[in-house]
Amino acid sequence: MSENQANGGPLVRLDGVEKVFHRGTEEIRVLSELHLEVAEGEFLALMGPSGSGKSTLLNLIGGLDHPTKGTVTIAGERIDRMSDRALSGWRARHIGFVFQLYNLMPTLSAERNVELPLLLTHLGKAERRQHVATALAMVGLAHRAKYFPRTLSGGEQQRVGIARGIVTDPTLLLCDEPTGDLDRKAGDEVLNLLQALNREQGKTIIMVTHDPHASARASRTVHLDKGQLGDEPAK
Repeated sequence: MSENQANGGPLVRLDGVEKVFHRGTEEIRVLSELHLEVAEGEFLALMGPSGSGKSTLLNLIGGLDHPTKGTVTIAGERIDRMSDRALSGWRARHIGFVFQLYNLMPTLSAERNVELPLLLTHLGKAERRQHVATALAMVGLAHRAKYFPRTLSGGEQQRVGIARGIVTDPTLLLCDEPTGDLDRKAGDEVLNLLQALNREQGKTIIMVTHDPHASARASRTVHLDKGQLGDEPAK
């Protein structure tokens, strides 16, 4: 536990964050003077219209990009000051990602897809297999370990994606539209799983979604519009 956590500070803290992209001579300001705190064990839904900067914000929290201005502190560490190399190691230790389109390797079985993040660790083969088995059991797919993505339903593929996201026991699970490519039944199964990970395992989750049905499962919802956050939808 970091000093920040021991003192009761938030797990995630963004202060004065701005993100500007350049397209030729044009300056595109995606996030502007943004402030956000997420407590340890919270399930936060991040909503907003297309192009509002939701995925950009998630990438900053996950250490996939640097802010143009401001600070990003995760578990007491200033990740905005880290080099790309340092961020790569930090992500492997602290962040689990779940994507809308699953991002599974089609030539690998479910268990091999789940194992991929562990290849960046110092765990031996037997330890990796145990972690994989535990993660697949947690998402209810132990019996599908040897199956390839093409033989799994969309909901099962997303659960494999979630198992891959949690296999390293990350500090923070980041989900980018995890139900966006699923029908309502499969989406509800994924949301049930995320809620269970949050409530029973204490996982801190930040979920980007455009679906009010999905955001209702979170413990708190914030809305992003024109680079600014608010607790209520923009009118």
